[in-house]
Amino acid sequence: MRAFASSFDTNDIEWHHIKGEPGDAYNLDYEYSLLGYDLGAGKLDMMMRFRPGGGYCEPHSHIAATSIMILQGEQHLEEQLPDGGVKKIVRKAGEYALTGRDALPHLETGGPDGAVILLSLQTDTGILFEAFDPTFNKLFDFSIEDMVERWEGR
Repeated sequence: MRAFASSFDTNDIEWHHIKGEPGDAYNLDYEYSLLGYDLGAGKLDMMMRFRPGGGYCEPHSHIAATSIMILQGEQHLEEQLPDGGVKKIVRKAGEYALTGRDALPHLETGGPDGAVILLSLQTDTGILFEAFDPTFNKLFDFSIEDMVERWEGR
């Protein structure tokens, strides 16, 4: 078990910035902060931050059960439905959601004023997410170990 942060003050924690390249299919631009994890328990807690007018995170689906709390701003999701349609979801500051281990692939961003989102993920297999390309073809699985290695810069 390891904790990286002891505060939810968004000005007092370390953020890692993920930014895509010009000409990408969508505007990849967000920040995340790992709060802590426990490999044995299959648990990882993190925060995401989207700046006002900012971009998206990578297309993904949640394999881990995920508790979500919108701390600031709004979370905007575009879920890819099995029939090819898109379902749009907006969650506002203070709202809570719980997704199962079979969440639909989606794109995620903040609202007009951005967003800060708390995510608490729980998995039995170590896998947190499935990553997709911009047309939602599956690329790979992303585990707790992958998240920690990315965080620690390995």
